[in-house]
Amino acid sequence: MTSKSSSQMNQVADAKTADSAWKSLYTVGGAAALIAGVIFRRNLGPEISLFSGHAPPSTVIDWFTLLQNNKLLGLSLLNLFDIVDYALVGLMFLALYAALRRANESYMAIATTLGFVGIAVYFASNTAFSMLSLSDQYAAATTDAQRSMFLAAGQAMLAINNPGAIYQGTGWYMSFLLLAVAGLIISAVMLRSNIFSKVTAYVGILASAFDLTCCITLAFVPAIDVFLLSASGLLLMIWHILVGWRLFQLG
Repeated sequence: MTSKSSSQMNQVADAKTADSAWKSLYTVGGAAALIAGVIFRRNLGPEISLFSGHAPPSTVIDWFTLLQNNKLLGLSLLNLFDIVDYALVGLMFLALYAALRRANESYMAIATTLGFVGIAVYFASNTAFSMLSLSDQYAAATTDAQRSMFLAAGQAMLAINNPGAIYQGTGWYMSFLLLAVAGLIISAVMLRSNIFSKVTAYVGILASAFDLTCCITLAFVPAIDVFLLSASGLLLMIWHILVGWRLFQLG
């Protein structure tokens, strides 16, 4: 028997030993991973900006105007779809914990916890709906004093989280860092299990390594971060698709 055939048999055997109670979670997590990889991928916002021909506005009043004229485009440029992406990734993390807990339950618990903390931090720091609310209030304002107040509030939000820049604030940075560490741990655990292929594990490791490098170089060599983010975004898309397909098989 060849080593390849033996590995495939081990993979099938490991899959068959998965508790039937987790199969629904595998299916849901697999669907979430595929949707995150194909539709709501991390670089969707810049792609929308590129293909729509609309760059993120540079002033608060321009943001308010865009949100009044085209809410969907404005919210997408404010990274609304990243919220959907992170929610889907959370479901994927749950399914991965169930699938890989036998390989190393401690590391998977740590990785899943870090991942969910990172997701929660991003949810708390995303300003899409807050900016939409301020835009609506600005449009309904009847005095200059009210409009000035809403403009100041919008400016404060943009100062904390600038969606047009690579660096989008402390919340974005911490979320980005925690998810990168979680992905790296999960991918390393994959290497110790026959449930996922080595290719899937190495793609995840490379994607997380690019993200972690981006976190380090952000303060020292920010000019190269756009290339690191592009590379990691492509690798994450591939990783999510590979993980999603395998979770579907388990389910």
